[in-house]
Amino acid sequence: MSVDDVISMRRLFHRHAERGWEEFWTTAFVASRLEALGFRLFLGSEAVEERSAMGRPGGDRLAEARKRALAWEADAALINRIGDWTGVVALLDTGRPGPVTAFRFDLDAVETPECRERGHRPFDEGFDALDEKVAHACGHDGHLAMGLALASRLVSRKESLSGRFKLLFQPAEEGVRGGRAMTEKGHLDDVDFLFGLHLAGEFASGVVGAGCSDFLCTTKVDAFFRGVAAHAGMAPNEGRNALLAAATAVLGLHSIAPHHEGASRINVGLLRAGTGRNVVPERAELFFETRGRTSAIDRYVYERALEVLDGAARTQGVTVESRLAGGAVDARSHPDLVALVAEKALAVDGIDHVEREGRIGGSEDISWMMRRVEERGGKACYFIVGADRTAGHHHGRFDFDEAVLPRGVALLVALAEAVGGDRG
Repeated sequence: MSVDDVISMRRLFHRHAERGWEEFWTTAFVASRLEALGFRLFLGSEAVEERSAMGRPGGDRLAEARKRALAWEADAALINRIGDWTGVVALLDTGRPGPVTAFRFDLDAVETPECRERGHRPFDEGFDALDEKVAHACGHDGHLAMGLALASRLVSRKESLSGRFKLLFQPAEEGVRGGRAMTEKGHLDDVDFLFGLHLAGEFASGVVGAGCSDFLCTTKVDAFFRGVAAHAGMAPNEGRNALLAAATAVLGLHSIAPHHEGASRINVGLLRAGTGRNVVPERAELFFETRGRTSAIDRYVYERALEVLDGAARTQGVTVESRLAGGAVDARSHPDLVALVAEKALAVDGIDHVEREGRIGGSEDISWMMRRVEERGGKACYFIVGADRTAGHHHGRFDFDEAVLPRGVALLVALAEAVGGDRG
């Protein structure tokens, strides 16, 4: 796959941006390319553990996503094979003894509208997102293009490699909803080396952050308050105000004390309630997240949050139900692989500086995979390939320097050869 091919591939993915758990077109496209290269595929419920999926939309949304993928000319036979579950795990066996090496890439886009104004390159050059409510505003389109380029290079170098290679194309990274499901399916259980990467972050083009270990644990929660509607003028005493309960909860959630053992966060991102100005609101929905430097800190914030929700509901005589919508754990990049990434990065033309620490500064559900690999005696590393960008991640004007894509591919290939080179 040439440099132009990688860039064209990135733009194709950018055009077909899809929400998490709805990546049917993307899954089918990735699967078709990998199958043509000779990889063994695990699709649909073979790729993820259904019971571990978080924050998955209802059946109507999924049905619409499947229809949209077909309207975008996805392969109908592959859509049928995928079923209701997105995600691809692809296996290449060299036939020679050696380690199991895995690379993870993310399928989904961000639920934010893409900029439709001149000066935004995807709009100017005609590869802006077809779905007006979704955009590849984080760089996952670049990850996918690099993943398929890596697949092509592995096949072309198969005779000089040893062991087995797994390419994990994970659904629903945004909101950290899909990583645990792919992990719990067992695809990481035999992995000796795991690599993941992200484009841009805090680093400019030509810079690589060789390993991230500052992942924050996180728990995503949807809370639903249910009260009793009443006329606000004639019979307000007969109502039970779900909006007031939710508003009380917002103040209480943001008043949770920080933990003395490390950083913690809480954020209410959405509050939706009420039906009209003269009706006591009977329903309210509140979506929030907790974070912590460790699992214990995140658990502390989460458990306090549940107490706040219950107390706020009691103040107004309403009920509250909470549901987990996503989550991630803490993880660390193994020092041996951090050193390897740094060494191989400096040998790539166009990469001229390496920072040992990648500084992700947030949460990422590759952490489930990293933890599983480490628990079973393997090594994992998540690194940053710097890229100049036009706006912050998750912004409608986000775009990045496409010249970094071939550099990222070269680094991935070098890592594959370093840990899976022919030992015969």
